[in-house]
Amino acid sequence: MSSTVVHALYNDDDILMDAVKKTRAAHHHIEEVFTPFPVHGLDKAMGLAPTRLAICAFIYGAYGLGFATWLMWNIMINPSGGWPQDIGGKPSFSYLQNMPAFVPVMFEMTVFHAAHLMVITFYMRSKLWPFKKAENPDVRTTDDHFLMEVAVKNNVEELTSFLQNTGAVEVKVVEKH
Repeated sequence: MSSTVVHALYNDDDILMDAVKKTRAAHHHIEEVFTPFPVHGLDKAMGLAPTRLAICAFIYGAYGLGFATWLMWNIMINPSGGWPQDIGGKPSFSYLQNMPAFVPVMFEMTVFHAAHLMVITFYMRSKLWPFKKAENPDVRTTDDHFLMEVAVKNNVEELTSFLQNTGAVEVKVVEKH
C-alpha cells in the first residue's frame, strides 16, 4: 500500500511551529514531523492526544513496591520460608516492626521496576525493535532541519504552494510505501 505525501523542509523551529498551526488551520492532515531535537509545544500544535505512559509508570512502580514487600517478608519474616533472619538484633516477629529497615529496599525496587518496565513499554509503543531500519525520510533532520510530512488528497499543486508560503525551504512530493 503506497500513499502520496508532501515533505516540507524547514530550517527554523519557530517557522515550523507557525507552519504546523497554519497547516492544521487549513485542515490538512499532518502525518509526522521529524526534528533534530524536541520542540516544545509541537505535540499540542499537531493536536496529538496526551500520553498515558505516566499511568503505566505508576502501575509498574506499584508492582515493584508490592514485589519488594512480598520478597522481604518471604526472606526476613516468613517462618515457614526457612530461617527468619535476625540482623542487627531486630526482631523478626512482624513485618511492621521491621518496616523502617525495609524502606530503602522498597524504594529501590519501586524505581527499578518503574524504570526498566517503562523503557520496555516505550520501545514497544514506539515500535523500536532491535535491528529495525530507520524511518527518517531526510538525513538533514538529524542535524539542523525540520521536516513536516503532510498527506495528499488530490490537491498536490495547492498543497505544495501552500507549504512553500508557510516558509518551507524545500517542498517535494514523495510516494510513501
